[in-house]
Amino acid sequence: MKLTLLMAQTLDGRTAKSADHFPDWTEPADKKLFMTRTKESGVMIFGRTTFETLPGVLPGRLTVVLSRNAGEWEAREENLVFTSLKPAELLKKLESLGFENPILAGGATVNTLFAQENLIDEILVTVSPKIFGDGLGLFAPEISLDLQLEKMEKIGEQTLALLYTVKK
Repeated sequence: MKLTLLMAQTLDGRTAKSADHFPDWTEPADKKLFMTRTKESGVMIFGRTTFETLPGVLPGRLTVVLSRNAGEWEAREENLVFTSLKPAELLKKLESLGFENPILAGGATVNTLFAQENLIDEILVTVSPKIFGDGLGLFAPEISLDLQLEKMEKIGEQTLALLYTVKK
């Protein structure tokens, strides 16, 4: 199994201005990359707060929402599950369901939970030509990871996609 963290960020490293900031600030190429990668994977993992910024369940893939207030595996509607499983347990569950490359899609707290357990294998970050000055980052609280740049690609008119493997 390979877990990929997939996030968009500004040039100053912000993923959102606040916890309820709708992710509509990236260009279409970023949205297309997100759609393609998550559909290939078949499953996305979000924290509850990040999930609530979305307009609803995205079609064509399973959405798993980590929440302290959920049961172990609560199917709430088609392609939507809420769970309180710990990160390693969640990945085992997804593997048992046939998912080989889950996408971790935030937010910062959930990303940190997976990073603290050394479960993230690669990070695919798109960098948009925006500066927020303040806001949320990829992780919270701070986390230390050593990365190896594998690929850098210009997507769209103004966005870079950077693919890193996490050195373990």
